[in-house]
Amino acid sequence: MDRRRKREKTTVIKPSTVDSQSAPKISPSETFIVALSCVFGLGIALYVANSGFSIDLVTDPSRTIFFISLVELPIAILLFSRYRQNPRKCTYLRALGRGLLAVPIGALLNCLGAIALGAPVTFQFLPRTVNWSLMMSLFTAVPASCVLGSSWAHWKRIFAQTRPNGSVEYLICLPAHGAVIGGWFGAWPMPLDWERPWQEWPICVSYGAIGGYLVGLVASCVFVLACDRSQHVKQT
Repeated sequence: MDRRRKREKTTVIKPSTVDSQSAPKISPSETFIVALSCVFGLGIALYVANSGFSIDLVTDPSRTIFFISLVELPIAILLFSRYRQNPRKCTYLRALGRGLLAVPIGALLNCLGAIALGAPVTFQFLPRTVNWSLMMSLFTAVPASCVLGSSWAHWKRIFAQTRPNGSVEYLICLPAHGAVIGGWFGAWPMPLDWERPWQEWPICVSYGAIGGYLVGLVASCVFVLACDRSQHVKQT
């Protein structure tokens, strides 16, 4: 009898330790608010660039992308740091610091990936590449860093295996994959001999990345809502 009780205690303790290390669950309405805030930030950045400085992604892609990064940075860090894993050990300020640290690291990785796939490396396109890499870092690395920290197992599960668990991880996984896939599809018209101004680096790639990011945000809300309804059905 004593051995059975010890086994039951161990089976009860293990799930609780796993749950304490996971990110807090959020409701579908809160998921929608986070996604809407990210979309609102993109809209504000494009509006300020167009109305205040008379630029857009075609006329001045470098400065326009910089405005997007400038607006999206506080939104992404401040929001996703609230849903950090193991909040008892990781404070809100520490999560903010992780998000800020992820900006240059994620930008470097995105920059190297873009150059490996054929992005120009000349001095003329350097500001565009840097600003584009910063924007992609905000779409991919920053939210994950705020929530997951340096947990390689969780990063591998979400990005390599595409197995998000919970509302917050859907908000990390789907928009990040959408931005990368959208940027990849957006690069297809670049080598075509159409001689259009929007074919220059990184205009069409940025349009594709932003479009894929928005689709990922919408998809994450749909998945979270579907999972929430399925749970209610199982409980009833």
